[in-house]
Amino acid sequence: MSVWPMIVLFLVIANLPWVGNRVFFVFPMQNKSSWVRLAELIVYYFLSLLIGILFEIRFSGEVYTQSWEFFVTTLSFFLVLAVPGVVYRYQWLPMQKKFN
Repeated sequence: MSVWPMIVLFLVIANLPWVGNRVFFVFPMQNKSSWVRLAELIVYYFLSLLIGILFEIRFSGEVYTQSWEFFVTTLSFFLVLAVPGVVYRYQWLPMQKKFN
């Protein structure tokens, strides 16, 4: 099993906060603030960690203990994966409104 499907899944999950104006796609908000989007991103990060643990259990049979360096690295990687959503929300959409 390749790791690429899991990375693509995490790419999709990391960009979910910037797709719409609903919190977790359930609670509608008129204007979702950046702080709410950041809180969503943190929750989605922990969800991706849970998915990673489930994959690890499924394919190796056990969960290896990790230190803080692992979590800092995975959080940094998750934030990098979220860049397309940030660019879409804060650069692409305002530019489209400006020219339309």
